[in-house]
Amino acid sequence: MHSHVSLLTDYGLHDEFVGVMKCVITDLAPHARITDITHGIPAFDVRAGSLALARAIQYVPPGIVIAVVDPGVGSNRRAIAIEVAGGRGVLIGPDNGLLASAAAMAGGAERVFELSNTDLHIDAPGTTFAGRDIFAPVAAHLCNGGAIEDVGPEIDSATVMPGLVPIPTVEKHGVYGEGLRCEVTWVDGYGNCQLNVGPDEIAQFGNTVRLVMGDDVRSARIASHFAEIDGGAIGAVVDSYGMVALAVDRGSAAETLRLSAGDAVLVFIGSGDGQTSAVSIRSAK
Repeated sequence: MHSHVSLLTDYGLHDEFVGVMKCVITDLAPHARITDITHGIPAFDVRAGSLALARAIQYVPPGIVIAVVDPGVGSNRRAIAIEVAGGRGVLIGPDNGLLASAAAMAGGAERVFELSNTDLHIDAPGTTFAGRDIFAPVAAHLCNGGAIEDVGPEIDSATVMPGLVPIPTVEKHGVYGEGLRCEVTWVDGYGNCQLNVGPDEIAQFGNTVRLVMGDDVRSARIASHFAEIDGGAIGAVVDSYGMVALAVDRGSAAETLRLSAGDAVLVFIGSGDGQTSAVSIRSAK
């Protein structure tokens, strides 16, 4: 029996959607504890939701995870439950790429079920609130000791839509030689720009790297923490998830470099002292 439900959505907190989901869960399974991972995923941004869930999953307690970033709600996209970690965890949500990366981080999908048993769902006048009508009551069913086999038929895990995590690629530049084409996967609330590259992958470039973003070229010094970055300079630090992030001490790298999630950053061997070196800035998709 599961007793913990974690929630990740793009619902925001302005409307009643999150509260209604919680009410359904606690009405049907009063003993359930509920944790909010985040409800601040940008609307409809499945990629951002997938990355956030993948970052968080290693810290989520055993139990149920409901993830809802679902622009295809009400269509023929499947609603699924993915069993992981020997049944200690179940990821519930739409089959649109949102769940797969987190499942992989949790050791891989062991069994997958389609949530097609309408006896477990809430009757509703419309089909646009699957979080309330399908995902929440199914989670409550599992919290009450119900079998996962009851939610619907088991389906082939190979048919689940894959995750949306980008990987860096080798890039050759006529001026700077061979480097890595990276992508900004996440801009946090402080403006730090996480890249899809780890410290071992950029160690080959030395203590200072050259960043190319469209027509803008910058130098960034590898730093162990934010305060080690010289005032106004760009630094590259290993963030709390073990990835390289571009940062400015007590400032926003996103604003300084005009970068957003999805923008390309090319990394090459650097030169100089790591101070910023360009005036005009243009990010590249």
